[in-house]
Amino acid sequence: MLSPAALRRPLAAAARLARGSPQVLASLATGPRQNNGIFYEIRMYDIKPSKMKEFVELVHKCLHLRTAHSELVGFWTAELGSMNKAVHVWKYDNFAHRTAVRQALANDKEWQGQFISPALPLIEKQHNEVAYLVPWCQLGKPPKEGGVYEWVTFQMKPGGPALWGEPFQGAINAHINTGYTKLIGVFHTEYGLLNTVHVIWWNESPDHRAAGRHRAHEDARVVAAVRDSVRFLESQQNMLLTPLACSPLK
Repeated sequence: MLSPAALRRPLAAAARLARGSPQVLASLATGPRQNNGIFYEIRMYDIKPSKMKEFVELVHKCLHLRTAHSELVGFWTAELGSMNKAVHVWKYDNFAHRTAVRQALANDKEWQGQFISPALPLIEKQHNEVAYLVPWCQLGKPPKEGGVYEWVTFQMKPGGPALWGEPFQGAINAHINTGYTKLIGVFHTEYGLLNTVHVIWWNESPDHRAAGRHRAHEDARVVAAVRDSVRFLESQQNMLLTPLACSPLK
């Protein structure tokens, strides 16, 4: 018969394992992205088809009033994959920072009068999400100005990065290693449709991107990595975006 002390040893080991497991999952699911509080608000506007030119001109004219309050990452319009859509991404230090910015904007008479009032009749629908950069990605910049951006949205199976993070990272790295495209950022939603990942790529041109994709589809390493990741994929959608002249990423 085992002694009481011997019986307690496996129980203690199990307790230590149970305590350790959440730490392992947390490193995949949250990591540095939540420790420093920084997050990104992704805003997508559907513009009335006849009003896109007017909306873009208004943004160019008034964006400086908005960027006086917080940092803009990028501002694009959709060229392919969607129509009459504007996409912009804003960086915040934490939720208190965003609250303060939104309050300041509500009280900014120039912003309200010169942009909000004339812009609202041009917009059919607004959508926003809060997302963090995944722990293994830093926000990048294109090697030069010009080019186009590919915005790819992946709807992953429920479970979060603790479930699909490693194979998804492998698929992204496999595409990076082909050298035909530049990774700008990988964002995982916190508010909005959960288990959504947005990946932003930069390419010199649509034709350069098409040629690179063709080579990637013939690369055994890319095929294997994608096959491993796609087990956790529900759906995928992409847009080809053109940056506005006033966008920091352009």
